[in-house]
Amino acid sequence: MLAGGGTAGHVNPLLAIAKAISEQEPTASINVIGTAVGLEHTLVPQAGYPLQTIEKVPFPRSITPQTFVFPFKLARQIKRVKQIIIASHADVVVGVGGYASAPAYIAAHQLGIPLVIHEQNARAGMANKLGARWAQFVGTVYEHTGLQSARGATVCRVGLPLRPAIADIAQRMQNNKFATRVQAAMELGVDPYRPIVLVTGGSLGAQSLNTAVANTAQEILRTAQVIHLTGRSKDQQVKTLVEASAGTDVIAGVGSEFANQGDYHIAPYLERIDLAFACADLVICRAGAGTCAELAALGVPAVYVPLPIGNGEQRFNAAGVVDAGGGIMVADRDFTSEWVSHTIPALLADSQRLQFMAQHAFEHGIRDAAQSMAEHIVRVAKDYQHTHNA
Repeated sequence: MLAGGGTAGHVNPLLAIAKAISEQEPTASINVIGTAVGLEHTLVPQAGYPLQTIEKVPFPRSITPQTFVFPFKLARQIKRVKQIIIASHADVVVGVGGYASAPAYIAAHQLGIPLVIHEQNARAGMANKLGARWAQFVGTVYEHTGLQSARGATVCRVGLPLRPAIADIAQRMQNNKFATRVQAAMELGVDPYRPIVLVTGGSLGAQSLNTAVANTAQEILRTAQVIHLTGRSKDQQVKTLVEASAGTDVIAGVGSEFANQGDYHIAPYLERIDLAFACADLVICRAGAGTCAELAALGVPAVYVPLPIGNGEQRFNAAGVVDAGGGIMVADRDFTSEWVSHTIPALLADSQRLQFMAQHAFEHGIRDAAQSMAEHIVRVAKDYQHTHNA
């Protein structure tokens, strides 16, 4: 029984783990517990796994009227999860964090069902901190997440279970990196034989990245082509800045139909981000946990600009690959047009340094996390079966 979801950052690893379990144990019965409001409600059935839903019960972070009804709501969902676990005859509960995880962890603990946890962030969330106390195994993407097991279970870095598109491109790049680059670049309408820089702030975009890079379009284009994913509804603003910097003739869209129309390729979003990763010589991006882990797994150099909110948690996501030499980290306040024009063209022109960064990113990255997690899960389930049946 796999539990968790909410965002793609939780659902994608869950599905990658499920697929790896199926490959290792074709007869395994796999079920998922999630909510009706998270991405799992769509993505889990699409992947072919049955989904049982419970209500979203977020932990209260301050005292409000909802704080006093929280224990009763949580108790109701724990009871529902117990019924699901018993009906499915689960031998192990696997959690990846998210709203559905905490009730699943408590239910499994109370029923005596073993737990396996996967934590994708450098700083663990509240649900996984709770579940890790009772877990038989805890796999993490980063070192020093702060997770501890009260029962002395192993807590170790296994990496991020890669979503299928990224896992596939990783395998193709390992088999023939140049051929993969050429094919990906041609699909996106860029020249595979010239340097390429990818700029992305995620589906919502990043204003500081958009502004700083677009304002320096003329300087960057002297050295490289640009694929700039602006975020939804932000493409026109970026086009205006690029036109002011480098003129209208440089602007093109993303896709093979835009080949040879210009070197600054702009789109709000790209469904096949794996293709952009495969052909990029350098990525300029935020430092989300999934982004950092995927770029490291692929061996792609990056300039990480952590989101400047909260306690700056994103900087911890990028710290490992940056310390290993596979990337550069720049504070959001320092990521200005002046910094970009002074640093990025010189970096793109230094092929030796980019190769060094790519190699160190690849060495830091992990590509078999889903398989590792599946091995631990299957072992825990079989141990429970053996003990339970004895």
